Parts: sequence; C-alpha cells; structure tokens
Amino acid sequence: MPARLNVLCTGYAADRVASTVVLVRDGDAVIVVDPGMVASRAQILGPLEELGVSPDEVTDVVFSHHHPDHTLNAALFTRARFHDFWAIYQDDVWTERPADGFQLSPSVRLMTTPGHTAQDITTLVTTGHGLAACTHLWWSREGPAIDPLAEDQELLERSRARLLALDPAMIMPGHGTPFAPSELAPEAR
Repeated sequence: MPARLNVLCTGYAADRVASTVVLVRDGDAVIVVDPGMVASRAQILGPLEELGVSPDEVTDVVFSHHHPDHTLNAALFTRARFHDFWAIYQDDVWTERPADGFQLSPSVRLMTTPGHTAQDITTLVTTGHGLAACTHLWWSREGPAIDPLAEDQELLERSRARLLALDPAMIMPGHGTPFAPSELAPEAR
C-alpha cells in the first residue's frame, strides 16, 4: 500500500514566514517533514488531531535543512527519531549515515539536494498518485526562480534538475501550496 500524505500547514514567506509542514503515513511509519515556524502550534497539532494522529505516535521527523523556520517545533514530537543530511538523532544517540538514498519506510526515502544550503535534503514519498517531493528547492510555485538565500544557486539548479528527472507528480515546496512540476515557470525548472 502506498504512503498517504497530508499538508498540515501551508507555508508562506512574505512579511511573516511559516514552513510547509507535511505528514506522511507509511505502514508503521508516521513522519512529519519540516515542523518549523507557524503562526500557532495549533496549526500543526489541530490537523494532526483531525487525522487521528497523536504527536506521541510520530515515529520520525525530517528536516529539509537547519534553518529555524523548518525546525522550530520539532520538540512537539517527543518519541520521534530526527533525520537530517548526515545523521539520525534519538534521545542521546547520534547515528551518522548518509542521507542520499536512505529509506525511512517502504515508500519514503531521502535525497540530498544541496543549493539552498549545503545540507539540504528532499523527502521522496511514493503515493497512490505518484511520487511526491517535500523540498526546499522551491520556496513556492510562484518562485523566486533565483533563491535569495541560496548558498550556491548553480548547485541548487543542478539539484532541481536531478529531482525533476525523477518525474515527481507533486512538489511540496518549503513555503507554499503543493504544485505539479508542469506548473513551474521555465526559468524556475
């Protein structure tokens, strides 16, 4: 059975900033991607409750990168393992592993996608509607094509091309509503 994916909070970046927070359920794995800044913790906890998921049931949390707007609410998930570009953290155990290709569950794996930061990763989720990518390679469908905070724009563009080569059906951007890659402007591909 493919994984189920729900957006808990649609992010934005303007006068204020919030991360797009995503819930993935795949068998026994209950995964939250980028539990960062939101206007209120209720914007994460309320949708979880509506979906019948307790914060204590979350098994894994993935950080696309280490900016606070993507990590700030990680402590809501006290029993989870935490994943970033180079390790898994749980309680007082730090287990190093490369992220690229790491399989969190049967339908969820990680992919290194540097550019915004050198440590960026994308969470790839095989769903019944095709491949979904939770990523900060795009802030939103609207752009910007040139990431104003990118550590390496050229590397970011190579990471975008690498992800698009996988033919994802849906992209869950760092600060916006999900979109199909066909909705991207050519300069943002």
